[in-house]
Amino acid sequence: MVERGELKLDDPVAKFLPPAVKMPRRNGREITLLDLSNQVSGLPRLPDNLKPADPADPYADYGPARLYEFLSGYTLARDIGKAYEYSNLGAGLLGHALALKAGKSYEELVRRRILDPLGMNDTAITLSDSQKKRLAAGTDASLRPVKNWELGALAGAGALRSTTNDMLKFLAAAMELRDTPLRAAFRRMLAGRRPTGTPDLEIAKGWHIWNKFGKEIIWHNGGTGGYRSFVGFDPAKKKGVVVLCNTAFGVDDLGLHALEARYPVARFRPPRERKAVSVDAKVLEGYVGEYELKPGVTITITLSGGRLYERTPGQPLFELLAESPTEFFRKTEDVQTTFFKDASGAVTHLVLYQNGFDREARKIK
Repeated sequence: MVERGELKLDDPVAKFLPPAVKMPRRNGREITLLDLSNQVSGLPRLPDNLKPADPADPYADYGPARLYEFLSGYTLARDIGKAYEYSNLGAGLLGHALALKAGKSYEELVRRRILDPLGMNDTAITLSDSQKKRLAAGTDASLRPVKNWELGALAGAGALRSTTNDMLKFLAAAMELRDTPLRAAFRRMLAGRRPTGTPDLEIAKGWHIWNKFGKEIIWHNGGTGGYRSFVGFDPAKKKGVVVLCNTAFGVDDLGLHALEARYPVARFRPPRERKAVSVDAKVLEGYVGEYELKPGVTITITLSGGRLYERTPGQPLFELLAESPTEFFRKTEDVQTTFFKDASGAVTHLVLYQNGFDREARKIK
């Protein structure tokens, strides 16, 4: 749309929303389309009025009215453009605003502007009968079937279904292995990069860019209930990879490893049925506190009503069920937390197992 002269990257998002919507501002600054694309808008990962009627399909009933309600009542916690924080809300809002500007549904806009020009005929939000028959059923971390998500007003955050072949067409266009009407748009996407706060990781209008091992890898990932995806490419070697998976396990490691063998591959533990046991309240009290996962990133453990809870940055609160006095698990995800003590019995650190990796966090408070 920028290439067509229909809008500018620094246009305020409010310009494309109904007049009654009061977009949050801070210190005289408005959130722009570029802020949303670069994930520096200051908006949270998810809106706090996301209260689904069906938790198994959490976005289905989140329509424009509820989106506008949230935006009009939200106060930004930090300055716009100050820091990177990935926001599904921001991505969904960006898609919604562009669709309003175009006077089309988000799905129709994507189809006309991207899918049709690239020949991606097997990518859609609304599936045909034949596509429904070919759709791989999504499964949770225990490999149990889960419901497909509908993303409502936040469709721009990940409502598209696709195939490996179609996504390879997308990557071929991004790497300029073939000439397409979107060549200039793909180039513009990678111009003007920003740091994310993670060493060696930048963002450029939707794409993330790793600069490790003397190599640049441009990529993005996605996930909904029961599904994970990764697309990435090495612009120097013109090599691209697509990984689509119908489980809740992350697949970034597989895609990155295929592009550069020095990226480690996760080691998954076979899913198994876990049974909760009772643990003395005084033992649980010893785990309460803050644990430093890395500088500036902490895991918070709290105790309420005799139950232990865990919150990681950008994630909701999860109850931890005890499998033993030191080993805990989440009921809804294949994530385990193990606490460790020193010789005196004081808790020193925890190890979080998630997406095939063990990550240690030292207790700091």
